[in-house]
Amino acid sequence: MRVLAAMSGGVDSAVAAARAVDAGHDVVGVHLALSAKPGTLRTGSRGCCTVEDAHDARRAADILGIPFYVWDFAERFTEEVIEDFVAEYAAGRTPNPCLKCNERIKFDALLDKALALGFDAVCTGHYARLDAGTLRRAADADKDQSYVLASLTPEQLRHAMFPVGDTTKDGIRAEAAARGLAVADKPDSYDICFIPDGDTRGFLEKRIGTKPGQLVDAETGAVLGVHTGVHGFTVGQRHGLGIDRPAPDGRPRYVLSLEPVDGTVRVGSAERLAVREIVADRAVWPHGVPLEGIVECVAQVRAHGGTSPATAEVVDGALVVRPSAALRGVAPGQAVVLYRPDAGGDVVLGSATIRATSA
Repeated sequence: MRVLAAMSGGVDSAVAAARAVDAGHDVVGVHLALSAKPGTLRTGSRGCCTVEDAHDARRAADILGIPFYVWDFAERFTEEVIEDFVAEYAAGRTPNPCLKCNERIKFDALLDKALALGFDAVCTGHYARLDAGTLRRAADADKDQSYVLASLTPEQLRHAMFPVGDTTKDGIRAEAAARGLAVADKPDSYDICFIPDGDTRGFLEKRIGTKPGQLVDAETGAVLGVHTGVHGFTVGQRHGLGIDRPAPDGRPRYVLSLEPVDGTVRVGSAERLAVREIVADRAVWPHGVPLEGIVECVAQVRAHGGTSPATAEVVDGALVVRPSAALRGVAPGQAVVLYRPDAGGDVVLGSATIRATSA
């Protein structure tokens, strides 16, 4: 089988490519250039897809003895991921750019090009497992990335390979060292790759500008302060609210909701963050089987954590999820991913984009 290995320059994708070679596949490595100014996207372990990363990927490919190329996807990444990220925040929603990158870049643009060139599959270093076409959580629960892959279609999964999903991160690093790969001890990238300094609010303000609004107590209606734009907040946020006085009971306040039209940010107690119903749209069923009737499941609303046993059903085209234990800080714009409750709750049932929540 001809396999295109997406090599980010990190340890996971390097070992994934190595395992594809070991399996007897005809492997070609490719690094995706996602920034028009790649030298600006790494600060220590922050960011990814830099010139440094491209060099690391090339060195790994050399050790594996496979051809290696750099493909320029910067324009597509800007349009599909960065501009979408900015637009979602401006609309008062909280997107997940990693999910969007997997969906629109690695398993849309990249996969389309790979198939057109005669490749059979795209191999990545994601921590997830594919079992006879079934998407499952990774063996390493702390590194599991099935959440950000759950929006892939059956056709995309049919051409996907996740060779490291059955191994812990420590195991992958040990294997990389044994193979002589220089990236064995390379720090993981984290945060948002196109915001290397971690200042999301500053990044958004440069692109959206300032749109002043009020911080309002959700219980009393009192105006507690002003802000420069709803894009600086997300549901569940506690710090950086810009409120100069504590709540009457001394407990912290959290962002409860965002109203982008008039700029109102409503804040209140942690108890008011409780969500017992989620309505989501644009559902994707990775195995091609939509829900029928009310289904018992495990719902996850954040890339790490935010899980609860739940029931789910499709009502008038929308996915309605009712957690059995209230979830906190569920933000519109994020994904809700459903897992089968049996067999350890690691089989992905479906994914949809959260549109609204209620208590």
